[in-house]
Amino acid sequence: MNNVNGILLVIAAMAAFTLEDMFIKQLAGTLPVGQILILLGVGSGLIFAALAKWQGHRLFAPRAWRFRPVLRAGTEAISAIGFASALALVDISTVAAVFQATPLAITMGAALFLKEQVGWRRWSAIFVGFIGVLMIIRPGLDGFDPYALLVLVAVIGVAARDLLTRSMDSAVPSSVVSFQAYLSLILAGSLLLATTPGEPLNLNGEEWTLMSGGIFFGVLGYYAIVAAMRIGDASALTPFRYTRLLFSILVGMIVFNERPDTMTLLGASLIIGSGFYTFVRERRLLAKVAPAAA
Repeated sequence: MNNVNGILLVIAAMAAFTLEDMFIKQLAGTLPVGQILILLGVGSGLIFAALAKWQGHRLFAPRAWRFRPVLRAGTEAISAIGFASALALVDISTVAAVFQATPLAITMGAALFLKEQVGWRRWSAIFVGFIGVLMIIRPGLDGFDPYALLVLVAVIGVAARDLLTRSMDSAVPSSVVSFQAYLSLILAGSLLLATTPGEPLNLNGEEWTLMSGGIFFGVLGYYAIVAAMRIGDASALTPFRYTRLLFSILVGMIVFNERPDTMTLLGASLIIGSGFYTFVRERRLLAKVAPAAA
C-alpha cells in the first residue's frame, strides 16, 4: 500500500512540476527570464526559510555553508538558467523530452567522476539515450533549434547537483538545502538580468497570479516527491518520474498549441527506454551485491 501511495505522490509531483513549467513559460512571454527566477527564488526561498525555522534548524549554520553545499547550490543556479531560458524559447514538450536524459547523465557522471562501476550494457543504453537527444535537437538539420541546447545545460547542472548531493553531509536538513537552492535562483536571475536584454517590469494582476501559481506548484511538487521517497521503494517509484513528459506534451498541446513531430516522439521513446533499461540493470546489480555483502 505504501508503494501505491508513493506512486500516486510521484505522479502528483510530476504534474505539479509541469504546471510550474507552464506558468514560467507563460510569464516568459512578457517578463525577462532573470526577473522570473528572482521572484521564484524569493517566494519559494521564504517558504523554505520559514519551514526550516519552524523545524528548529539554523539557516546559516556553518555546516550548511561548506564547500560542497555551496557548490551544489551553484549547480542549481546553472540548471535553473538553462531550464528557464529553454522554456522561454523552446516548445515545452521538447524541453521535457530532452530533460528525460538526466538519469542517463547522472549514471555517466557517476562512472566518470565517482568511479562507480558501469558495464558495457549501461554504457550502450547511455549511448542510445543520447542518440534520442540528437533526434530531438537535430543539430545540422533543418529542424535544428540552437536554443534547445539550453536544456542540455540544465541536464548537466541537475546531474552535477545530484552527484554532489550523494557526497554531502546528511546532517544538513532538506529544508536548508532547498533554501540554498532557491537563494541561488535569486543570484542566477540577477546575473541574467545584468547580462541579457530586457529590463525588470512591474507585474500586473494576471502576472502575479501566474507567479503565485509557479511558486505554489513548485513547492507542492517538491514536497510530494520527498514524501513519496520516504514512504515507497525507489525501485517502484522512479519509473513514474517519466510521467512528466506525458503531462508536458498534454500541456503543450492544450495550452500552447504545440504538436510534437514524429522525430521528437521517437527520440523521447529512445531516451525513456534507455533510462528504464539503465534503472532496471542497476537494480539487478544491487540485488546481486546485497546477498554477497550479507
